[in-house]
Amino acid sequence: MEQLQLQKIAVGDIVANDFRTSSLFKNVGIDFCCGGKQSLEDACSENGIDADKLESDLKKVMDEPANPGMNFKEWEPSFLCDYIVNTHHKFVLKNLPEVVFYTQKIAEVHGDHHSELIEVANLFAQINTELLQHLKNEEEVFFPAIKEVVATGSAKAKETIHSEIERLSGEHDFAGGAMDKINKIISGYKLPEDACNSYKLAFNLLEKFEDDLHVHVHLENNILFSKALDLTN
Repeated sequence: MEQLQLQKIAVGDIVANDFRTSSLFKNVGIDFCCGGKQSLEDACSENGIDADKLESDLKKVMDEPANPGMNFKEWEPSFLCDYIVNTHHKFVLKNLPEVVFYTQKIAEVHGDHHSELIEVANLFAQINTELLQHLKNEEEVFFPAIKEVVATGSAKAKETIHSEIERLSGEHDFAGGAMDKINKIISGYKLPEDACNSYKLAFNLLEKFEDDLHVHVHLENNILFSKALDLTN
């Protein structure tokens, strides 16, 4: 029964309950942020993964003593907003220009022999444009609305929370989907034999960006949005 219950739980909820499990999902290529609503059973079936083996590995991680300081699910929504800004928004703003520069550079230099790099550069340019506005809206509209509801119970702020979550969720789907497509186009950041140092650096930056984005979106989709909606009830 315990096995059946775990495999029926949404992947995003598993990670929300124990963030340490995120590394296992990353290793097997299961999306726990934008695809976090999918059950463990369905995610394994879709990706050709042995659900019983992954469940066993997850339980081993979950049975280890946890660091209570990193239990994001227990954090107050206002504090979680500040954490996202100071950790993930800062990372995005610092790294976006560099990733744009190097993806465009290797597309220009190697695009004739590796046409996939042109598509990667174009996709990341779209991510750059979308995320800059996305972060701005979160910091100037959504996060302040959450704090306003906590402080005053404002009805207008509650309406803002509902409308923003609907829009932000779609933007998360776009950014996460674009990064997933980039990952597939370049075969999981596998470098070709003719890769120069800029090529290697671009792939390294892209992979780190994707890793951070997965955590960033997970914290919002699977934890913060739920906490924010609870405030409106």
